[in-house]
Amino acid sequence: MKLNNKRTILVGLAFMSICAFWQVYDNVVPLILKNTFGMDATTTGLIMGIDNVLALFMLPLFGMFSDKTKTKMGRRMPYILLGTLVAALCVVLLPIAQQQKSIVMFMITIGVLLIAMSTYRSPAVALMPDVTIKPLRSKANAIINLMGAIGGALMLGATSLLVAKGSDNYFTLFMSLSILMIVCVAVLFFTVKEPAAVAQMREESAAYGIDESSVEVVETKEKMAPEVQKSFWLILASIFLWFMGYNAVTTGFTRYAEEVWGRGVGDASNILMVAQVAAIVAYIPVGLIAGKLGRRKTILVGIAALTVAFGVSLFFVEFSPLMFVFFALAGIAWAFINVNSYPMVVEMSKGSDIGKYTGYYYLFSMAAQSVTPMFSGVFIDNLSWGYRTLFPYGALFVALSFVTMLFVKHGDSRPEAPKSKIEAFDVED
Repeated sequence: MKLNNKRTILVGLAFMSICAFWQVYDNVVPLILKNTFGMDATTTGLIMGIDNVLALFMLPLFGMFSDKTKTKMGRRMPYILLGTLVAALCVVLLPIAQQQKSIVMFMITIGVLLIAMSTYRSPAVALMPDVTIKPLRSKANAIINLMGAIGGALMLGATSLLVAKGSDNYFTLFMSLSILMIVCVAVLFFTVKEPAAVAQMREESAAYGIDESSVEVVETKEKMAPEVQKSFWLILASIFLWFMGYNAVTTGFTRYAEEVWGRGVGDASNILMVAQVAAIVAYIPVGLIAGKLGRRKTILVGIAALTVAFGVSLFFVEFSPLMFVFFALAGIAWAFINVNSYPMVVEMSKGSDIGKYTGYYYLFSMAAQSVTPMFSGVFIDNLSWGYRTLFPYGALFVALSFVTMLFVKHGDSRPEAPKSKIEAFDVED
């Protein structure tokens, strides 16, 4: 049983474009709102949560829409193409609105941009399980997340190179992002024929005796067994909690670096890039580790490590090179969590419902991300520690997810272990 790594990498290009976008959006837009339009932390957090509010209903909705879509291009590809095109255009308009100091144009552009991103994220992510048999989805998700991390790291590097310290000119950065998004999705479209890849997955599943309708779904009335349903809701609760902690830190870190350390966006981006590089290094090994330990135990290890990384960071009231070490730990820990959580959710789905279950995953992750920027902003604005509350806030919510994850008992498929590490990099044409 082998994973088609070449195809998985190409499918991951869509996720690369998505992660590249959010890396720039989360890092730069808060600074524009603060420095160009003079907004406080609470208002900035409220605006930064708009995308997640939209995602609460749009991601599940478009996941289900794509499940039922039938075109010559496939179920997911039409959403990926149109959403990327609109988003790439709006990305270029953002710095133009900023330079003109037009808050109306800026907010309208953000609105259209976020709607476009919401229409294709679930279809893009659902494409991986569409073309990958169940036992190999953790390995495949490791590659997908690796592609996403590379996209994020590329834009962190671009931010450091293209934005001078103290500068508020982001046009070149946003233009580079737009080009990257278009190139990624164009390569995906011309190299992966979705209907043929889906048919191949179904043939492979049948050959291995894998029921694509899911072993954890009761066929009568198509409902989950009660014990599976309990695990399903507990893992969704865990997803909500760890995103509450993780997203607060990643969204607020550039402002934290400014306020606490007196460092600019370039310096903050370098630290975040260490976390991305550490995650990139970890993704493939994590997929292999999950094959031996199981997804649940691997996630629990990641949660514990992320809690430590955020908890220790609280004590760095001045910039220290040790921050690179703890952010590297955070990146590795996030890889342990992220590689395995989505496959656990779709493990409980049927082949015809993957988009819907992808929507459930994003419903809870985005619900957390819609609340946490504003919620953490309230603490920052009203507690005497100010921005120093960011790391204990993140550590607390990540630690709570450890408790809920302990009680998850389903969704933990263990694929066949590879005969050697080299097999993990085999590419099948």
